[in-house]
Amino acid sequence: MTQRELTPQDYMTMLRRRWILITVLALVGGPLAYVISLLLPNEYKSQTLVLVEQPSVPADFVRPVDTSDIFQRLSSMEQQILSRTRLTPLIGQFGLYPQDVNHVPMEDLVTRLQKAIKVTAVPPMAQTQVRNLPGFFVSVTMDSPRTAQQVCAEVTSMFIEENVRDRQQHSEDTTSFLGQQLASAKTQLDQKDAAMAAFQSRYMGSLPDEEKGNLNVLMGLTAQLDSATQAVARARQDKSFNESILAQQISAWQSSQTGSNPATLEQQLSVLQSQLTSLQAKYTDDHPDVIRAKNDIAALKDRIAKGANQETDTASDNDQKTSSEPAQITGLRAQIHTLDQVIAEKTKQEEQLQQQIKLYQQRIQSSPAVEQEFKLLTRDYQTAEGFYNDLLKKQAQSAMATDLERRQQGEQFRIFDPANLPDQPSFPNRVLFTLTGFGGGLALGIGLAFALEMRDTSLKTERDVELILHLPVLATVAAIDLPAGKKPKKTIDRQSTKSVEAAARG
Repeated sequence: MTQRELTPQDYMTMLRRRWILITVLALVGGPLAYVISLLLPNEYKSQTLVLVEQPSVPADFVRPVDTSDIFQRLSSMEQQILSRTRLTPLIGQFGLYPQDVNHVPMEDLVTRLQKAIKVTAVPPMAQTQVRNLPGFFVSVTMDSPRTAQQVCAEVTSMFIEENVRDRQQHSEDTTSFLGQQLASAKTQLDQKDAAMAAFQSRYMGSLPDEEKGNLNVLMGLTAQLDSATQAVARARQDKSFNESILAQQISAWQSSQTGSNPATLEQQLSVLQSQLTSLQAKYTDDHPDVIRAKNDIAALKDRIAKGANQETDTASDNDQKTSSEPAQITGLRAQIHTLDQVIAEKTKQEEQLQQQIKLYQQRIQSSPAVEQEFKLLTRDYQTAEGFYNDLLKKQAQSAMATDLERRQQGEQFRIFDPANLPDQPSFPNRVLFTLTGFGGGLALGIGLAFALEMRDTSLKTERDVELILHLPVLATVAAIDLPAGKKPKKTIDRQSTKSVEAAARG
């Protein structure tokens, strides 16, 4: 059988030959498995469903602090809750494993309890995000249904409390950390602000945003300096002119004190007319000097026309007139004094304007270096200010998220199905044991039958003879019915084989 390829017909033939063995093993396997299930201790499984509720306030308004993956957080909580520290009190609280608690190490009992507790995540729906966890199952398997329910309820409560504590602690730690960072950032920002204020105070007027204003002021000061220079030149020219007129007026007046004659008056008139001509060349007719000169000429012409000299009644009156100067001379002296004041004032103004122009020129020349240093300070200040504002915003968001967690309005675990009280054992499942035993017996029978067939060396068909002897079959011998109670011997088969071989060779 092992020297040729088996066909479905060969398998059917083997099944017909070995059906009794296969049937017996299959029928024996089912009851045997059922009996074994009766000998195993019963185990009861209590299960609860915990849903993961999203925050009551949308994340667009209050962003949660803890944004870690829910699957990772659930795995972390499972490791914490199923630790030896957390499970050891449960063994004493519910009196678990009373028959082993005295002579079995506590580590072994904790390991047994860890294996009895299963946490299974509920798979999310296809249209939801993978990172979203709808909920999870907590199941506990014990030898007592009441104990399984109590332990399941307690473990579920531990998950809920651990979630609330972890999220609240995480939020508070984050808020505290951001508060410390915010205080440090504020200190740095204050230092940058003080440095910026000191720089602005030191370079007041030379800052980059004042450069355009400095240029405008410099242009204005230059124009004022030109105007003041022109005013000084004009005042000095007027003073020189008035001084020449004053000298002529004094000379004429002194000569007239000894006695007025028409020749002297004519000379005065000629001088006044020449002065008027000079004034009209420089000023308009509305100028006070032109008007005054015209009035003096008119008065002098009056005196010449009348030709009269006022005589004094007393010698004292005559002496007083002789000693007092005419109004024209007094006016000229006043004008010269005024011009001196104007010249002094304008000269002082020139000096002040020159100093201011020099100051603004220095500011404009130092603007590039000041601007470079100002950019560095501004960049550092803006960086510190941006970092501070960002921390301030995050600290406010973290404070709101912490308050949300304290109010238990954030992401919460809620029991949807409480831990049930099992009325039937979850293990062993006797129906499943029976079916498994039946299937195992059937598989064992088929395997054993196939092994026996592989070890059988007898020739049963013409095809076997042709395959082994490599000769065609010339004749077949009919089956010989043996008497009842006798079994054929393998030697008969070997003898038949030898007879067939000899006949074929002959």
